[in-house]
Amino acid sequence: MPPSTPIDILILTNGPGEVTTWVRPVVKALRQRLGENRQQTRISVMLSPCPHATGKEAPIIRAYPEVDRVQASADFFDFVLWGKTADQWDWRDRGAVVFLGGDQIFPLLIGKRLGYKTLIYAEWEARWYRWIDRFGVMNASVLDGIPSRYHAKFSIVGDLMADVPQQLASCSSEKLSGQIALLPGSKPGKLAQGVPFCLAIAEAVHQQRPDLRFILPVAPTLDLETLARYADPHKNPLVMRMGGISAHLLKESTEMGSFSLKTSGGLVIPLITDYPAHAQLVQCQLALTTVGANTAELGSLAIPMIVLLPTQELDAMRNWDGLPGIIASLPIVGSAIAKQINAIVLRQGRLFAWPNLWAKEEIVPELIGELHAPDVAAKVLQFIDHPEQLQQMRDRLKAIRGNPGAALNFTVLLEEMME
Repeated sequence: MPPSTPIDILILTNGPGEVTTWVRPVVKALRQRLGENRQQTRISVMLSPCPHATGKEAPIIRAYPEVDRVQASADFFDFVLWGKTADQWDWRDRGAVVFLGGDQIFPLLIGKRLGYKTLIYAEWEARWYRWIDRFGVMNASVLDGIPSRYHAKFSIVGDLMADVPQQLASCSSEKLSGQIALLPGSKPGKLAQGVPFCLAIAEAVHQQRPDLRFILPVAPTLDLETLARYADPHKNPLVMRMGGISAHLLKESTEMGSFSLKTSGGLVIPLITDYPAHAQLVQCQLALTTVGANTAELGSLAIPMIVLLPTQELDAMRNWDGLPGIIASLPIVGSAIAKQINAIVLRQGRLFAWPNLWAKEEIVPELIGELHAPDVAAKVLQFIDHPEQLQQMRDRLKAIRGNPGAALNFTVLLEEMME
C-alpha cells in the first residue's frame, strides 16, 4: 500500500553480488507494494566502498527502473562525515535507511543523521541490535547469541537469493539439452584463473564429446573485452598454467547471442549477456563454477554444479571477505599475506559452496587443490553419462532451496516499521 505521506527509502549496499542478488529483488518488491508514484515513495541507493567492487555497480543500479537516485562509493564517506551527496540530494521528513550490504554500522550512523528508521537484512550475523529499529533475517540461526529482550526486533524473512522465477527453477530434467554452463566468476582474482581453466576443461570435454554444448553467462559487472583478456596468454600469464587453452572474442550471431569466445582448439562458446541468465541456465545439465554468489544462484535454480577452487596461483585468490580480503589487497605486503591466508583457509577443510553451507554437508562436489583440466573433464563426463547422479543432486538442491518471497516479506517488514 502506498504510504500516506511522502517518504524516502535509502538503500545502502556495496559489492556486485549484493547489487544483483539483494538490491534487485528488493526494489522490485518495494515498487510492487508501495507503488510507482515517485512523489510518494522515492528510492535512493548509496554504495559504500567494497574490496570486491568492479566500479560498475552504480551503472547497473541506474538501469533498475525502480530506483530514482544512485550515488557511487567514491562519495560515500563525504556523506557519512559531512552529510554531503555528490548531486546535492534533498531529503523528505519521513524515511527509512535499509541495509543490503556493507558494514552494519553505516545504517546506524546514517539513520541518526537523517532521523530515519533503520532496517537491516542480516544473512548470517546481526550487529548493533540495541540501536537498529528492525532486522529481517535469513533464518532463525541469526538470533543465536542475541539477548532475548531484543528478539522482538527480528523477523525471519527468508533468503533473498532464493527469489528466482519459479517457472524456471522448476524446469524438469526432460527439458535439459546436453548443455554445460561455465561460470568463471566476476572478480579479477577469480577470472585470472577461472576463465582459462574453464576453457581448458571445455576443450577437454569437447575432444571426447563434441555433441555437448557450452555457454558462458557474463557477469553484469564485466564487459566482453575484459573477459576476453583473461583468455589471452599475452595479457594473462595464468593461461599457460591453467591448461594452455587461449581464446579470442568472436562477433558471430547465434541462437544464444551475438558474441562468443573461440578457443585455440576451435570450440565456440556463446557468451550470454542477458541478466539474469536464468532462462539459459535452467537448460543446462551441469554448471562449472567458482565459489561465491554463483553457487547460491545455481542452488536456488536447482542446477547441478561442480565447484572449482584451483590453487595453482594462491596469490591470485585475493577474494576473502572482511578484514582478510582488505589486508590481502594491500600493496607490497598484500601478496605475501594473501598466500598465507589462502593456505590456512584451504587447510581447514571447510565447505565453500553455498548449497553445501546450507546443508552443512557436501551435496555438490567441491574440487580444491592443484586441479588439471583433463581430470575435471573426466568428472564432468562421469556425471553426463550417469544422469541419475545429476538428478539426485538436483533433488537435493530442491530440498534445501529456500522458499521464494524473501524480498516481499522484507518489504512488508519495512511497511510495518514505517507505520
